[in-house]
Amino acid sequence: MKKNKKTAKKIAKKIAKETQELKAGKSPKPPKAAPKSLELLSPNPGSLAAGPSRSRSTPSSGTEKSARVKKILSQVVPTPVVKNGLTEEDKIAQITSHFTEIMKILGLDLDDDSLYKTPQRVAKMYVKEIFGGLNRHNFPDITTIENKMKYDQMILVKSVEVLSQCEHHFQTIDGFATIAYIPKKQIIGLSKINRIVDFFSRRPQVQERLTKQIADCLEIILDTPHVAVSIQAKHYCVIARGIQDAQSVTVTCDLRGDFKSNLATRSEFLTQVPSARLATTAL
Repeated sequence: MKKNKKTAKKIAKKIAKETQELKAGKSPKPPKAAPKSLELLSPNPGSLAAGPSRSRSTPSSGTEKSARVKKILSQVVPTPVVKNGLTEEDKIAQITSHFTEIMKILGLDLDDDSLYKTPQRVAKMYVKEIFGGLNRHNFPDITTIENKMKYDQMILVKSVEVLSQCEHHFQTIDGFATIAYIPKKQIIGLSKINRIVDFFSRRPQVQERLTKQIADCLEIILDTPHVAVSIQAKHYCVIARGIQDAQSVTVTCDLRGDFKSNLATRSEFLTQVPSARLATTAL
């Protein structure tokens, strides 16, 4: 208790002294400089401005990421969209309203405890989940590292899950991708390939466009012409309606650089792509 009183008196004396100095036209002594260890923790961006340049794996600001993503997507085969100025909340509200009407037209009882939330569930699913790839702000953070090891052979990732929606009937496209590239200066984090596939899959799609969007994106990010993408998938617009063929599998390929022009490299990639017969049993 006595210690607290002494501390309080010291602070009061210091304030009184500084007040007198200000009245006399004197400036109080500036506070001591913070230790270097604290300066590095300072939230002021200027404190690190003169420091070393950031590595490619350091997260960039939201503005920098947005500009980078916009530049990448401007060079990728586009999905046919128009800007309508609606926020995600606006879209959810409008889809909820319209889907309510669809259910009423179908004669469904929206007072039923199993159905009354369905319009909102569908709206949220469309906007935030299965069509989340329409929002460029959902583009994944991409990490690349310098190819210091001078690796110049094929890097291949197979059995990458593809789950998309057919833009003609809004039915599921379900399959997997085989993706390869030959690096030059940069190597991409392996999980980032899966995230790129997932981003472009979360749109109303045709498989041909999806294949090219993935290849375009990888070619731009990695700055290499040597990229190969193959997708094998089942389309539920074929399975659940129309011809109702549950066995057919659609295969698309986009081969670039050496994967297209070099017979040995092309063969090396294609031998890693499962045949349609194997895909039928795998799906």
